[in-house]
Amino acid sequence: MCTSFLSEQLGRVSRLLKSGIRSQVKEYSEKLGATSGLYGFFSSLICSEPSFARARETARAFFGSDKVGFAAIDGTEYSQVFFDMVLFFGGAYASTGTVEFHDDAPPSVSYDSRILREGCGISSCVPLFLNQVVEVDQTFFTEEGGLSRPLADEELINNSRIANWIMTFAEFYLAYLFASNRNPDTKIILMDRSLSNTHSSILYDTSRRRLWKMCAILGFKVDGTPIDENDLMLARHRVVNTGLSLPPPRGDYLKSSVFFLLERSDTPLTPRQVCDMLGVRGEGEDRVKSHLKSLAAKGVLVEKRNKYHVAERYRDSWSRVRRVVEEVGRRLFLEDVGEEDENKMWLNVDGEHRILTTLDLAFLTLFAQHMAMEECWRNRKLFAGVIKDTYARDFKNHVVPICQRAQVFKDAPPQETLSILPNTDRMLLQSFSTEFWEDVKPPWSLIEYDSVFPTIIPDRGRGVNYVLGARRNKTAIERLFLRTYVQLAEGRRDPLLRSNVLLVDRLVYPEFDLRDETVLPLVNVYSGCEEPIKVIIYRDKKLDNPIQNMLLCVLASMSTSSLPEAFGHNKPLFIADKAAKWHYSLFKRVIDSVKNWVANNREVRKFIFYMSSFREKRVQFEQGRRAK
Repeated sequence: MCTSFLSEQLGRVSRLLKSGIRSQVKEYSEKLGATSGLYGFFSSLICSEPSFARARETARAFFGSDKVGFAAIDGTEYSQVFFDMVLFFGGAYASTGTVEFHDDAPPSVSYDSRILREGCGISSCVPLFLNQVVEVDQTFFTEEGGLSRPLADEELINNSRIANWIMTFAEFYLAYLFASNRNPDTKIILMDRSLSNTHSSILYDTSRRRLWKMCAILGFKVDGTPIDENDLMLARHRVVNTGLSLPPPRGDYLKSSVFFLLERSDTPLTPRQVCDMLGVRGEGEDRVKSHLKSLAAKGVLVEKRNKYHVAERYRDSWSRVRRVVEEVGRRLFLEDVGEEDENKMWLNVDGEHRILTTLDLAFLTLFAQHMAMEECWRNRKLFAGVIKDTYARDFKNHVVPICQRAQVFKDAPPQETLSILPNTDRMLLQSFSTEFWEDVKPPWSLIEYDSVFPTIIPDRGRGVNYVLGARRNKTAIERLFLRTYVQLAEGRRDPLLRSNVLLVDRLVYPEFDLRDETVLPLVNVYSGCEEPIKVIIYRDKKLDNPIQNMLLCVLASMSTSSLPEAFGHNKPLFIADKAAKWHYSLFKRVIDSVKNWVANNREVRKFIFYMSSFREKRVQFEQGRRAK
C-alpha cells in the first residue's frame, strides 16, 4: 500500500477545496444572472413604499388604538454533564415596548428601559441521571418503550432534545401569557421562529398515537376528571375559528371539524345535518358517518335515534387541557422550590410519581400555541414570526408552479427557467433586489400566500386547480398562517448594500384576509374523494392588504442600522436574543458554582470520585498538571 507524505496530502486537499469552491461560485453566479429577465414578473408581486397613514388607520380598526404595546420573544437552551447527571436548561425571554402610528411618518418605537437592562422571561432547569434520559426523550422511544439500539452516554447527550423542548414550550407559554388578558396592552407579539413550520413540525412529532401511552399527563386530574387520549386527540387539532371555517372539513381534519361542529350545536344532529352544515358532499358523507360512529364508539359522542351529541365528559375537554398547560407551565417556569427537594419535571398523577417526557412537552407546546392563537383572535392581537436565516424554497417550487397552472400568475417563468434560478427563495429575492436596486427600494415585501403551499404540489394528472399533498398526499391546515419575505433596510451611502431577506409568517384574521378576491379554490383527491382546499393568496401588489402594510411599517421601524450585527433585522428580537444569551451565560456560571459546592460538600465528597466520568477525571488531572 502506497501512502503519501502529510505535506502532499495537505496540498491535494487544498487543490480539491479551491477547485470545488470555484465550481460552486461559478454555478451560483450563473443562477444569480438568470434573475435579470424576471423583472416583469416579480415587480408585480413586490409591495414597496408602505403607507403610514393606511397603517395608522388599520391599527385603529384592528387594535382599537394607534398606540399599542409589543413583545418580542426569543429562547435559549443549554445542557451540561454534571457528574453522573445531565443538566437541561431552557427558557424564553422577551423585550417589550410600545409602537405609535402616525399619518405622515413611520411608526415610532420605544422600549421599556428595564427590559433593555434585564429582560423578562421564564426558564427552568432539570437535572436527570443519564439512565433517565432515554425514559424522557422521545428521540429514543420505540413502540415497546425501550431503546431502538444501544447508545453510548455521549451519544445520548448529544442527540437529546430535552433542553430544546423545554425552550420551545417556554417560548409559546410566554407568548400565550402575552396574548391573554393578563397583558391587555400588549397587542403585537413577535417570535424568532416560523409559526407555521413549528405548528406543522409539532403535529408530526405528536402523530404516532401508539406512543401516547408514554405521556405522563395521561391521568392527570382537573377538577376530578383525568386527562385521557381522547382529550389529546381533540386538542391536537384544536384550531377553531368559525370565520375561517377551521379546522377545514377535509382530510385528516374532518374528524375534528365534525366534533367541533357538534360541540357548538345546542341540539343533537343527524349525519345528514352534519354533512350539510360542513358542506360535505358525495363520498365525503360516508367518511363523516364513519367518524361519527368512531367517536361514538370511543365515548366522545353519544348516539340516540341516529342523532349525535357530545358526551358530557368531553364538553369541557378543551378547558381541561388548557388547565393542564397552565398548571405545568406554572410549575415548570414560575413556581419556586418548596420545602422539600423536588424536580419540576415530576408530576404527581393520582398518587403516582411520573416524569414528563419530551412527548408531553411536545403536546403542551402545541396546545400552548393553540391557546396563544385563540387569545390573539379573541383579543385582536397581531401574532407573527420572523426568521433570520431560511433555506425555504416554497415560493419558487410550490407557489409559482401551482399559481401558474391555475392561471393566477399568467406571466410566471416556465419550469425550465425556475430550475436554474438560485436554490432558495431568500437568495432569489436578494439577487433580484440587488439587480434592480433603482426600482426595488426597501422596505418591501413579497405578496402574502397561504402556509399550506409548501405542503402541496400540482396534480398534473388532473385539472389545473387540482393539487396533491407533497408527502403521502398529506397537507397542512389552510387559512391559518400567511407567509411572505421582506427586506427592511439599505445602506445610507451605498444603496446596493441591502439587508438580508427575512421570512415572515403571521396569523390569518378573517375580517381582513378572507375575501372573494383573496381566495383561490383548489381540489385535492383524498381517499378517492374530491375535497376543496380554499387557500388564501394575495395575487399581486394591487390587491389591498392592510395587515401586511401595517406589519411592514412596524418591522421597518423596528430595524436598526446603528448595530451592524442587527442591520435590517428586528431590534426587539435582537434585544430578546441578548437577554437570552445573558441568562445563558449566568446559568453556566451557576453550574460551575454548584459543582464547586458539591465538591466541597462533606456529605457527598466521598462519592465524587465514583460520580465523575473518566473524561472528567482526566481533564482535572491534565488541568492540574498544566497549572504546575
